[in-house]
Amino acid sequence: MFEDKTEAEARQEILALVEEYAERFREKKKPFQPGDRISYASRVYDHKEMVNAADAVLEFWLTSGRFSDLFEKKLGEYLGVPYVSLVNSGSSANLLAFMALTSPKLGERRVKRGDEVITVACGFPTTVTPIIQYGAVPVFVDVCIPQYNIDVTKLETALSERTKAVMIAHTLGNPFDLKAVKAFCDAHGLWLIEDNCDALGSRYTLDGETRFTGTIGDIGTSSFYPPHHMTMGEGGAVYTKNAVLHNILRSMRDWGRDCRCPSGVDNICQHRFDGQYGELPRGYDHKYVYSHFGYNLKVTDLQASIGCAQLEKFPQFVERRKENFKRLRAALSPAEDKLILPEPCENADPSWFGFLLTCREGVSREKLVRFIEQKGVQTRMLFAGNLTKHPCFDELRESGEGYRIVGELRETDRIMRDTFWVGVYPGMTPEMIDYMASVILEGLNQ
Repeated sequence: MFEDKTEAEARQEILALVEEYAERFREKKKPFQPGDRISYASRVYDHKEMVNAADAVLEFWLTSGRFSDLFEKKLGEYLGVPYVSLVNSGSSANLLAFMALTSPKLGERRVKRGDEVITVACGFPTTVTPIIQYGAVPVFVDVCIPQYNIDVTKLETALSERTKAVMIAHTLGNPFDLKAVKAFCDAHGLWLIEDNCDALGSRYTLDGETRFTGTIGDIGTSSFYPPHHMTMGEGGAVYTKNAVLHNILRSMRDWGRDCRCPSGVDNICQHRFDGQYGELPRGYDHKYVYSHFGYNLKVTDLQASIGCAQLEKFPQFVERRKENFKRLRAALSPAEDKLILPEPCENADPSWFGFLLTCREGVSREKLVRFIEQKGVQTRMLFAGNLTKHPCFDELRESGEGYRIVGELRETDRIMRDTFWVGVYPGMTPEMIDYMASVILEGLNQ
C-alpha cells in the first residue's frame, strides 16, 4: 500500500482515510424524534478531532508533546493568561491548584495544615477534597438561589485568623459574585482559586473590564471530561498570571521536580551538574532534584490533539450554549409559579453548562424527575447537593473536626431536596430544547 511513498506521504494518506471514515460513519446523525434520549451533555466533534487523534497516534510520542504545547499556547491566548498547564483531569486541576498554595516557596502566605479555606458544600466534591486530604479545614457557607452561588454576605462571618484562601466554583457556568469575593480576598490577603470546570467561556465585568472567569483570581481550573464545555475524553488545565505560582504548579504536576526541562529534553539551564540543593551532594543531577512532594498529572498528546481541534470550535460552542439556555428559559417561563428558573449573576455573561430548576413548595422533585426521565430526558442533581451530608463525611461529622459550617446551610439543603438540572450542550437542536421544555411542563401538570 505504501510502496514508493515517503513516510510523510503515507501519513497523509492515512489521515485522509480517517477523515473520510469520520465523515461517512461518524458525522451523519438521524433527525431527532420526540421520545429519543436527550442526554444532559455529550461530545460534539467531527473529522478534525479524529484526524488529530490519528496524527498523534502515528507519531507515537504518547506522553505530553507538540499537541500539548500547542493547546497550552492556544488556551492561554483565548483566556488572556500567560501560563497554562495541561493535566489529566479537572479533578487533578483542582488538586494541583490547591496544593500549589501549600508550597514553602510562598512563605507566610502558604496554606499549612489546620489553616482554613472558605468554600461551599453545594457543588462537586473535588473542589473540597484536596483541602481535606491535605489537612486544611474547609469552611462552608451557604449559597443563594436562583444564582446557586456563594452567599457573599457570609464571607466576613466565615473569616478567622486561620483563613488563607477562598476556593469555589462557578456553578454550572454562572459566575459567582467575583466583585465581592475578589474585594474580600484582596482586603484580607487571601488566595482565590476559581474552579472554572463548569464555566469555561463565561465572562465577568469587573471595574469596567470584561474578562473570562478563571482569570480574575490567582488560579483557575478547567475540566475537559466529555460532558464539559469541550472535551479531550479526560483532561484538565490550570492557569494563572502569576509566574511564581506557575513554576510551583509545573513542579508539582511533574513529580515535584525542580528541573523544568520538557520530556525528552535535558540541560536547558546548562547547570545540570553544578548546583547545590538541600543536603544533596553538590552537582547532583538537577533532573532528579525534587523541590516539592509532587505527582505525575500530565496529559497525553493523544488527549491534547483532540483538545486542539475542540478549541477551534469552542467560541461556537459557547454561543450555542447561550442560545439553548435562552430558548429553554423562554419556553419554561409559564411555569415560574411552580419552578424557580435560573438567573445570571450581576455583571456576568455565563457560558451555561446546564439549566437549573428548583421545585417550589407543593411540587415533588422526585415525581417530576421520574416523569422527565421516563420521557427520555436525562437529568442531574446539583452534584453533591450538600457535601457534608454524604457518607464521606461520616467520620468528620462524628468527630466534629476537620471542617466548619458558618451559620445554617438552608439554601444548600433546599437545593439538595428540591433542585435538578437538564442540559443545554451545543449538540442540542431547537427541536430537542422544545421537546425537553414540553416534557417538563407536562410533568408539572401530572
